[in-house]
Amino acid sequence: MKLLITGGAGFIGSAVVRQYIAETEATVVNVDALTYAGNLDSLAEARYHPRHQFVQVDIRNRGAVENLFREYRPDAIMHLAAESHVDRSIEGPAAFVETNITGTHNLLEVARGYWSELEGKDREGFRFHHVSTDEVYGDLGPNDPAFTEETPYAPSSPYSASKAASDHLVRAWHRTYGLPVVITNCSNNYGPYQFPEKLIPLMILNALEGKPLPIYGKGENIRDWLYVDDHAYALRNVLATGQLGRTYNIGGRCEHTNLEVVHAICAILDRTVPDSAGPYERLIQFISDRPGHDLRYAIDDTRIATELGWQPKESFDSGLQKTVQWYLNNPAWVERVRSGEYCEWMRQNYTNRETNTTESKATKK
Repeated sequence: MKLLITGGAGFIGSAVVRQYIAETEATVVNVDALTYAGNLDSLAEARYHPRHQFVQVDIRNRGAVENLFREYRPDAIMHLAAESHVDRSIEGPAAFVETNITGTHNLLEVARGYWSELEGKDREGFRFHHVSTDEVYGDLGPNDPAFTEETPYAPSSPYSASKAASDHLVRAWHRTYGLPVVITNCSNNYGPYQFPEKLIPLMILNALEGKPLPIYGKGENIRDWLYVDDHAYALRNVLATGQLGRTYNIGGRCEHTNLEVVHAICAILDRTVPDSAGPYERLIQFISDRPGHDLRYAIDDTRIATELGWQPKESFDSGLQKTVQWYLNNPAWVERVRSGEYCEWMRQNYTNRETNTTESKATKK
């Protein structure tokens, strides 16, 4: 099988590419614009494998997308390319509209034209797998039931609104044109190779450098945490065996507050690389909350578990231990992704944000 994977140099996309190359005989055409979060170093051994072909293309460029399909003639598409950081979407929503909505539209239209010309088994076997997020559902109260595939959409940020729009486009192209699609909505991913603007790698790296560990508000926001390799296995499963036109929610079964996550990271670091200055929790600092910050996300993964037999392999404790150890073992990768643009973003979004002085020291769990 020849797969075209968009966003394959990003955090989740690179995990998918690594798995396909290491564990299957599939040929992967890896399409990525290589924006700030795309990094070919994240592909590891897959990067130079003969069944891996990298093509630098921006999906907002319709002509370039058409050329991809003409040249590589894929059997299936897994669409992961997206602007994905909520804070960045608040500062600059236009890029999220252009990539997540216009880029998805380009892929759908080109895929539709390509698929319509296929015949026989090629046409029957073609799939368009759209990868989305649980944030399209909005947020939950502390005691609300978890999101299901039937939960109404209620996005809160420019990021989640743009992903919700792309989900609707994919469903419409299936209903109107018959394009064979599957959709997945996942919870918060973590693991190796994650860009260090996201919570878990940011806390690991700041702690190691003795920098403040900035936490929005009181750290009470709850997320369901999904280890990235578990997510990649789920995506492969859905593409191979998922029912056409169906949505599958993928969760980690690991709900924790942001503060609990940071305390867990500090505890691992205290055991692994103790700091002579004292416990890493001393670095926790509460900062003013971001606008529209969703309180809680939780995924009900009953459908993918019962229909496709998938469940996460990693607990939060085992996955977090692996993640912390990976960052400890790979300082060269971290330095290569820390560009000047990244440093400026961190300065604007965290360093210049008002400290929440109403909160006392955050050493208590």
